[in-house]
Order: sequence, then C-alpha cells, then structure tokens
Amino acid sequence: MTPPPGRQKNEDERYRGILETAARLICERGYEGTSMQDIAAACRMTKAGLYHHVQSKEQLLLAIMTYGMDVFEERVLSRVQDLADPVERLRRCMRLNIDLVTRGWSKEVTIILHEHATLHGEAREYIDGRKKRYVRFLEESFAEAVKQGRIRPVQPTVAAFAFLGMVLWIYKWFQPDGRLTDEQVADGMIDLLFTGLERPGSAP
Repeated sequence: MTPPPGRQKNEDERYRGILETAARLICERGYEGTSMQDIAAACRMTKAGLYHHVQSKEQLLLAIMTYGMDVFEERVLSRVQDLADPVERLRRCMRLNIDLVTRGWSKEVTIILHEHATLHGEAREYIDGRKKRYVRFLEESFAEAVKQGRIRPVQPTVAAFAFLGMVLWIYKWFQPDGRLTDEQVADGMIDLLFTGLERPGSAP
C-alpha cells in the first residue's frame, strides 16, 4: 500500500536528515571511526530505528555517495550539458561545481573522494561509473573546444583532471568566513584555468 503523500514526505525528509548527519560524522571521524550507534545517537533515534531506514553501514555510505552524486548532477551537470559553446559549458560547469563545494556540500564531496575505496563490488562499480561519466563529459568538452580552435591543443584527459583537481580540493582550504568569498574563488579559478588555455587572438 502506498503511504499518504504527507507521510511519504516526512519519511523522505527523515531519510535525508540521516544521510546528512551521517555524512557530517564520517567527515569528522572517518568511516571506520564512525559506528552505527554514533549515527543513531546523533539522529536522536535508537539503533533499531536507524536500521529501519538503512540495512547496513556500507549501504548507508553508498546512499550518502549516491545522494551527493544526485545533487551534483541536478545542480551542475543538468544546467550545463546542453550549452552549445564548449568553453562556456566548461566555465559554467566550473563555477557551479565550486558553488556546490563552498555552499554546503563539501561533506559529500569529501566522502566521495576519500571513502569510495571502502565500497565493494557492485556498489563501488556504481559510484565509479557515475564519476567516470563526469570525467568523460569534461574530456569531450575540452576536445570539442580544441577542435573548434577555441583553446590551445591540450590533451583532453589531462585538462579534465586539472579541472577536477582545482575544484574538488577547495574544501581543504576554503573558509566561508575567511578573507575570500566563494565568488572570488570561482572568478579566480576560472580566470586562471581559461586564460591559460586561450589561444592567442581567440575570442574571450
């Protein structure tokens, strides 16, 4: 039987709350240093109540990573993948990616980067597959920009991982209350990467 809409909404919000709380604890203590009892206590529920929502600790880790990838695809990829201009596509992608990391989603990024090797079998293959699709998107965009003569003839895979290295490690040093705003960080990184890629005499 399908639950009433209001009840389903409450269940969904409760589940998201569990994922966000678990992500915070895992970021602070590491996956191995975080127990299901710790997560249950932080969620103000019993361990049995937590197992009502998730089957195991690894299933919870997979759910956090899946949630993070879902948010990324909704807030970044879906907004840029149909842009015709490959350079504008990449610039916009970088800005949205930086916004995601600096505006509250660094926990999920941290876990995807540092805990993905904890997953096994199909779970690991699933997350790896989603990550590889993003790398392919970047490679294809850089290759298209090179083919159109919009940027220097860089190797697309090298360019894609340089892009990722810039944006995904911001969480290590960015401070929301620091001297640089998220806009300044995004502007500076976009300028640094794309000015370096410009061909002499190419359009901005």
